[in-house]
Amino acid sequence: MTKAIITVVGRDTVGIIARVCTHLANDHINILDISQTIVQGYFNMMMIVDMDSCSKTFGSVADELAHLGDEIGVQVKCQLEDIFDKMHRI
Repeated sequence: MTKAIITVVGRDTVGIIARVCTHLANDHINILDISQTIVQGYFNMMMIVDMDSCSKTFGSVADELAHLGDEIGVQVKCQLEDIFDKMHRI
């Protein structure tokens, strides 16, 4: 299974979760786990997703999510789980 970590951070506004999750669903990316919180008006969400059914390259997905973040006023980052794990072991 190809897993990725997606983080979304920015000022809270209506529809952030809906827009990100709809985008993922349209690309056949399954959300395995999701956590979100709002602290003093700032939205923070972390998702672990399965990208096996997605026909796009990882780079394309990451770029599209970053562009979506720009559209809705948040920062969206996407990293492969393997790289994320190795970075945090150092």
